[in-house]
Amino acid sequence: MKVAVINFSGNVGKTTIARHLLAPRIEGAEVVAIESINADEDQARALKGKQFGELQEFLQTVDNVVVDIGASNVEDLLGLMARYRGSHEDFDYFVIPTVPALKQQQDTIATLTQLARLGIPGAKLKVVFNQVEDDVKVNEAFDTLLAFIEQNRITQVSLQCKLGTNEIYARVKGTGKDLADLASDTTDYKALIVKAQGLDDKLALAQKLATRRLALGVVPELDECFAALELR
Repeated sequence: MKVAVINFSGNVGKTTIARHLLAPRIEGAEVVAIESINADEDQARALKGKQFGELQEFLQTVDNVVVDIGASNVEDLLGLMARYRGSHEDFDYFVIPTVPALKQQQDTIATLTQLARLGIPGAKLKVVFNQVEDDVKVNEAFDTLLAFIEQNRITQVSLQCKLGTNEIYARVKGTGKDLADLASDTTDYKALIVKAQGLDDKLALAQKLATRRLALGVVPELDECFAALELR
C-alpha cells in the first residue's frame, strides 16, 4: 500500500500521522519525507521535476510506503502530478490530516479541491481529524470543513477517524521509537526508581514511566482511527 500524507497547511500533524498512525499499521512500510531543502534562511528550494521523477521511480520499486509531504512542497508536487499525467495513480490513498483552527480547515478544503481536480476519486481521499479536544465533538470542531464536504461530495469522512492532543508525540519526536513498543514495555520503573541513588537517575526513570503510560493511552486511539480510515 502506498499512501501520501498531504495538506497545504503546516501544523496539522502530517509527520505524526505518517510515523505513528500509518507506518506501524501497514506491514513493512517505510516513511519517506519530502521536505524543502533550505537554500538560505528565508528561501526554500522548490521540488524539481527530476526529484518528482525519482519519487515516481521509487514508488514502482516498493510495495508499502508512506510519503510525508512537507507543506512547502505540496503546491509543487501537485503541479508536477498534473504534468505527469496519471502519476497520482501511484498512490493508493491520500491521507489529509486537519486540525480545528479555521485557517487549517480552509487549507484542507483547498487540498481536497486540488486533489479532486487531478481526478483522484473520493474513495482515495481520507481525512484525519487531528488534535480534537476530549470534550469537543468532531462535527462541531470541524463545521466549516464538514459543511464543504457535505455540499461538494468530494469524499466521505468518518467522524471516528480522530486523534486527540497528546504530549507523547513531542516526547518521542526524533527518537524513532515505536509507540506500541513503548506501551508493551514491562520494565518495573517504580522499583528502579526506589533503588536509584541520584535525583537525576530517578527523574530519568520517572520520565520513562510517564512516557509508557502516555503510550498505553494513545495506542488504542491510534488503532481505532486507523480502522476508521478503512485502507484496503
